[in-house]
Amino acid sequence: MAFPARIDVHQHIVPPVWARTLAAQGLDSGGWAIPDWSPRSAIAMMDQQEIATGVLSVTSPGVHLGDDAQARALARAANECGAEAVKDHPDRFGHFAGIPLPDVDAAMTEAVHALDTLHADGVVLMSNAHGRYLGDPDFEPLWAELDRRAANVFVHPAQPPMTLLPGTPAPLADYVFDTTRSALNLVLNGVMSRYTNVRVILSHGGGFLPYAAYRFSGLTSTVVDPDRKAEDVLRDLKRFHFDTALSASPSALPALLAFAEPGHVLYGSDWPFAPQEAGTYYNHFLETYPDFTPGQAEAINRKNAEVLFPRLAR
Repeated sequence: MAFPARIDVHQHIVPPVWARTLAAQGLDSGGWAIPDWSPRSAIAMMDQQEIATGVLSVTSPGVHLGDDAQARALARAANECGAEAVKDHPDRFGHFAGIPLPDVDAAMTEAVHALDTLHADGVVLMSNAHGRYLGDPDFEPLWAELDRRAANVFVHPAQPPMTLLPGTPAPLADYVFDTTRSALNLVLNGVMSRYTNVRVILSHGGGFLPYAAYRFSGLTSTVVDPDRKAEDVLRDLKRFHFDTALSASPSALPALLAFAEPGHVLYGSDWPFAPQEAGTYYNHFLETYPDFTPGQAEAINRKNAEVLFPRLAR
């Protein structure tokens, strides 16, 4: 690579306490097995994939597994694990703190602790919290707190509140659907227009949001809410940032780059839930994409992330 190594905003941590808790409850990530993880294996992968820094986050089902008290303890333990990884390797890791929604009071408490005490680089929210989407009016106090802090918010998909397709784990199909559903919910409920200090990163190229954005804006303004202008819906949809995890492909990149605002596309790997072979597969498409404008590849790989995470800037 002829430019500075990548900043990977979509890389996962598997805290031992989180993995044990999921196993004890018979849970996984939407039908996807929980892989092994260690700082050593993460750094080895990053060295091979030309990634300078991985911003770590807990993936679906997140830290709230059904019990509020358990969720508060699990979030704190998982976030301390992430903070320890950053402390030991500050140039190689960043950290999005897990937040125990739908318990709003606990979510606010953990967000403040993670950002102020653990110095997390942002927070990660699942696209839905036990079927409640991120534009839910009850979640307003959390968005207000995150907005006051101009926080980075990474939205990772969760299994939507419906039965899995037979033989089809949620990460294969349902995750891209749920990311799109959550993003549209944030826009239609006004979160993205009210809280403009928050930088919201959508996983996996935003699901199919870039492809369907003008469907959402046109039908909202003509059918769903005629008092709302299509250009206002588009403005709010364009406030999102997007990562390239599993989405840097010849069919997805044109739509993503045509829709996203300049500076709003960031590199992502989804390791270790997506194995290194998958990373190599999508990196090839990213590295050979023929239609980048001058400097665009360098921005996606690193420079756009440096704006959101100034401590990682060289």
